[in-house]
Amino acid sequence: MDLITVVCGIIFKNNFVLICRRKPEKSLGGYWEFPGGKVEDGESDEESLRRELISFICETENVASESTDHDQLEWVKVSDLLGWKLAPADIPIAKELIEKFKG
Repeated sequence: MDLITVVCGIIFKNNFVLICRRKPEKSLGGYWEFPGGKVEDGESDEESLRRELISFICETENVASESTDHDQLEWVKVSDLLGWKLAPADIPIAKELIEKFKG
């Protein structure tokens, strides 16, 4: 079984973090995840993240997105992350973020 390396971006705006819902026809359809994707052969993690997140404009009030894998984007409070149907790989990240931003 081949190991697939993926990267994700934790994108903040004020006290919210961006999550994306996978399209129903995709693997894990209907699950929410942090934006990102697979690292291609010969590509660094940073290059992959830049390539995967190129359509997100994080400095503005609006997020522009054209995604082949997602049908919805949401800004959610870090403390509410576990209330969403997160992809299994994103749950440990969400738990760590919640712990980090407690208080």
